[in-house]
Amino acid sequence: MLLSHPWPRTYQEAVALQEKLRHLVRLSLLPRPPRTVGGADAICDKEDRRIFGAIAVYRYPELKLMEEAGLAGACPFPYRTGLLSFREVPILVEVFQKLKNPPEVLLVDGQGIAHPRGLGLASHLGVALNIPTIGVAKSRLVGQGEEPPRDAGAATPLIWEGQVVGLILRTAGNTKPLYLSPGHLITLEEARDITLGCVRRYRVPVPLRQADLLSRHLRAQAPH
Repeated sequence: MLLSHPWPRTYQEAVALQEKLRHLVRLSLLPRPPRTVGGADAICDKEDRRIFGAIAVYRYPELKLMEEAGLAGACPFPYRTGLLSFREVPILVEVFQKLKNPPEVLLVDGQGIAHPRGLGLASHLGVALNIPTIGVAKSRLVGQGEEPPRDAGAATPLIWEGQVVGLILRTAGNTKPLYLSPGHLITLEEARDITLGCVRRYRVPVPLRQADLLSRHLRAQAPH
């Protein structure tokens, strides 16, 4: 699909597009275990004028870095709760198109279907790129669930409007949990297994941590 539609300029236009695109989200089994996994992250400058997007691609499950790419661009949408994808999807699509080795599955720093309209950043980006995506967020946007046990790998369901939309997942022992939800073309169980398979020293999966470091580096190096 990529970005074939006009990009919204107002809150109302963005919500209307989310309501339309949410029906394109599909949760399904992967055709095969992935051999490459990527992490995607974007960050804006303090003036909210420029945005810096980055993707890091790793061989999986070895977690050997294969490729990374990043770009800067104009921030296309102001910050609004629930509308993060309208800031970050355009730059991340551009970065993805630069990759020589696009990942088979992409971890995204944001929500998947655990979103008021079922179209968080990971779901929106997955639909735009037509690839499996996983939402890995540091905070909860919607839903309720009990805190999981303190052991690494422990998880409890994240419930929203009577449906399981994700997991409250402890990726490392005695650390804050992450909020995991499938984005597109993947199941919740597969999302959990792949996310845990990408964790090493830190609670944030390796591909996402590397993408975060690269996006912050790009912002730090940008002329003011």
